[in-house]
Amino acid sequence: MPAPDDLEYEYTLLTAVARYDILRTRDALASASSSPDETPLDPGLAPLSKEEALELLALGELIARKATYGRQLDVRTARKAGASWAQIGQSLGCTKQSAWETHAKWLDEQVWTQQQ
Repeated sequence: MPAPDDLEYEYTLLTAVARYDILRTRDALASASSSPDETPLDPGLAPLSKEEALELLALGELIARKATYGRQLDVRTARKAGASWAQIGQSLGCTKQSAWETHAKWLDEQVWTQQQ
């Protein structure tokens, strides 16, 4: 059973999303096309196995993690482009204070990491 940490180096964000989409679509189509007791006419519409269902969960978590890895670099880019902290906060769904504090904490962590 894969865990997000196990999949970290196997998938990029793009390939994780592609695999997630395949499994999610198949799950949705299988649920809509047959009852659990029926054998699907199309093997591609078979319900997900336990392993595939767990992979779907792990991929969802992996995608969430990978999507946030570059967030502070994106904040830096937005600031360089002239965005205010209020605009950045709005884009992130938080207050300008929270956006600034999160970015400042990230910068402090980068400095600490470099000093180690």
